[in-house]
Amino acid sequence: MKRTQKRSTQKSTNLLKNIKRRLAPYKKFPKANQWKQFPRVLNRNEKIAFSCFFILAFICSVFLGFNFYLKNTQIQPAEGGIYREGIIGRPRFINPVYSAANDVDRDLTELIFSGLMKYNQKGEIVPDLARDYKIKEQGTCYEFYLKDNILWQDGEKFTADDIIFTIKTIQNPGYKSPLWANWLGVKVEKISDLGVRFILKKPYTAFLERTTLKILPKHIWKDISPQNFALTNLNLQPIGTGPFKLKKIEQDKLGYIKSLTLERNPTYFGKKPFISEISFLFFENENDLIQASQRGEIDGFSILDFKNYNTINKQVFSDYLLSLPRYFAVFFNQKAHKALAEKNVREALIYATDKQEIINQALLGKARVVNSPILPEIYNFTPVQPPKQFNLQKAKELLEQAGFKETENKIRQKTIEKKPSFQFKSRLQLGARGDEVRELQKCLSKFPDVYPDGEITGYFGRKTKQAVITFQEKYADEILKPLGLKSGTGTVGKSTREKLNQLCAAPTIETTTLQFTLTTVNQPQLVQVANILKKQWKKVGVEIEIKTFEVSQLSQEILKPRNYELLLFGEILGSIIDPFPFWHSSQKQDPGLNLALYENKQADKLLEEARQNPDKEIRKEKYEKFQEIILEDNPAIFLYSPDFLYLVNKRIKGINVKIIVDPSKRFSDIENWYIKTKRVWK
Repeated sequence: MKRTQKRSTQKSTNLLKNIKRRLAPYKKFPKANQWKQFPRVLNRNEKIAFSCFFILAFICSVFLGFNFYLKNTQIQPAEGGIYREGIIGRPRFINPVYSAANDVDRDLTELIFSGLMKYNQKGEIVPDLARDYKIKEQGTCYEFYLKDNILWQDGEKFTADDIIFTIKTIQNPGYKSPLWANWLGVKVEKISDLGVRFILKKPYTAFLERTTLKILPKHIWKDISPQNFALTNLNLQPIGTGPFKLKKIEQDKLGYIKSLTLERNPTYFGKKPFISEISFLFFENENDLIQASQRGEIDGFSILDFKNYNTINKQVFSDYLLSLPRYFAVFFNQKAHKALAEKNVREALIYATDKQEIINQALLGKARVVNSPILPEIYNFTPVQPPKQFNLQKAKELLEQAGFKETENKIRQKTIEKKPSFQFKSRLQLGARGDEVRELQKCLSKFPDVYPDGEITGYFGRKTKQAVITFQEKYADEILKPLGLKSGTGTVGKSTREKLNQLCAAPTIETTTLQFTLTTVNQPQLVQVANILKKQWKKVGVEIEIKTFEVSQLSQEILKPRNYELLLFGEILGSIIDPFPFWHSSQKQDPGLNLALYENKQADKLLEEARQNPDKEIRKEKYEKFQEIILEDNPAIFLYSPDFLYLVNKRIKGINVKIIVDPSKRFSDIENWYIKTKRVWK
């Protein structure tokens, strides 16, 4: 037993000596040549264990390092990337003087040019070219002071002269700018190279919105005559001060522009955009546009026909619903159809309109019901409680009260016996004079065999007497026989007057049928809305014929001459409330926008006072009173306010715009959009 223990102790001692001997070279930190010998020192099992521990340690080090990096860095937008926008139509005038008339032109102008003021992503008006502004003289004087060192994209310096040139060009009727009416009566003058002043004839609280107008470079356009202004190639070679500038235009074999590319403007005075380039691809129709999105050719686009929404690949595109200060309504032209002049008829049509059904069917629910021309969610007004909600029974009752009865074909009509404005009441004879004699001569002249001369003098002479005798004898059974006479007397007595009244002053039967023409733009969504209205109104006995026109034709042939009975149309408002252009009686004729030809003296006064008062609370009070008058008079059926549906590839980030006053303003925060990213230390 002792021998066994002694032998074991000897083995342990030898093992310790062996380990000490083997570790002796590593008492100091090993040199490079010693590390090379390390694998030879270890046996197979030790090598495996060491490898496992080494790999585990490496993974832990990487994980800890990566985790440290993530916790102490953050993702930020990076410069670079190309954004591709698909648009229906083609550019014509990339020129602020004319661009208001074309959607494509407005989009491009928004990115290439700048204004004194601009809209931010909330739809608020904020300085752009201006660093500051002042409102003086009780709202009749606006002064703007420009930022220094602003350059045009060709390197020339921007000054107040460019602003004055742009305004005066628009004010000159020879240039035929669609913005001419906006600047009528506004005086513009130079304060300094970096200061400009606008003087108004009357205070106008919404004038600030006018100054979002994009500015042209005087040094490029000053020598172009009014006759050539719309014809020059400069309209497709824009030079602006905006965040992007023109890079190239591509045309097809027929010369049509198929794409246009903008690049980041390196001299832009504001925040530089992250996106390097924006390419616009132009399409003939919405079907071509959607097919291009399905092929991955475009990154962003908007649609007009909401039926196409379900064809969009939601895994690729995010949809942005942008609020617009606009509404669609049916405007009544009370002078074009007698029935529309009757308040009960207008009210009945309002009660017969199911607005929510229109929104659900034609706009897939992506709109809000509108009950007045003031949009509460845009202008922070208290939503009005609609006094006339959808009620078919009420609509029928109102039409019955107005005297419109259903006929066999289910269309309502009213028959009225209309008394003549004149009747023969006096005894007339030779020597009489006056208006009644004149009417007698007019009546007798309708019968050539009775009064061949047909002279209308107002004097009862011998020719008139002979005509009366002939008339009496022609209708002897009714005039002479009851009196026992065989020949005429030439005196207009009771029996003669009765026959004259029967033939020349008899009551007329006037029939008014509830058949109207509804005019609108030839655009899928509006055509669908028109057809829904047709079905809804047919239920109460109102028949509708729908007429559609292209926008340009509608503007020239229908809107300007006010040639319509019912008009389904939209009105785009501004970020500052001002219903004056749409409802004041002075705006009934073109270029005014009072499409209902509405006239109310009390409403006019409220609109005039509100637009001139700088106090927001007073303006709000006056507009609420105006709203009450409109709801009482019913000059239109206010239908809905649609969202602007903008679809963008999910790889595009930083889009935060919420409210836009025009579709082109979807680019109002373009400098924040980005495609690429990078990590930076916190």
